[in-house]
Amino acid sequence: MAKPADTKTATAGTPVARGTRSAAETEKIRAALAARCDELRAEYDQTLSEITELQRGRLTDSAGDDHADTGTKTLEREQEISLVNSILERITQVERALERLDEGAYGWCERCGNPIPVERLAAFPSATLCVTCKQLEERR
Repeated sequence: MAKPADTKTATAGTPVARGTRSAAETEKIRAALAARCDELRAEYDQTLSEITELQRGRLTDSAGDDHADTGTKTLEREQEISLVNSILERITQVERALERLDEGAYGWCERCGNPIPVERLAAFPSATLCVTCKQLEERR
């Protein structure tokens, strides 16, 4: 992964300096990311609590299960684990975005170093790749 320089060339050929974001803008972004991280942690805790309760119910209600019942319970358990892992991955993405904000790298593509469009960051605040690099990554 290439380390972006302090300045990059915009699409029009004019240099774009890093760190042009005001302190107020940075704090607004930090607050939004921190709020999202808190939401995700609450969702994680609630989901984990619900899954734990479901697991207790399944353990006490397994007498007389046939192979189909056992398979269904296993599939449900795998889906629940997948859901929890997905939430943890999103938490990690938001935490990484906060780190990038502290480093001054937030809003810049990790691959090519070009600025990530504001529209993309508004839709997906923890984005680390510009649209072009993300499309290239998804094709692979």
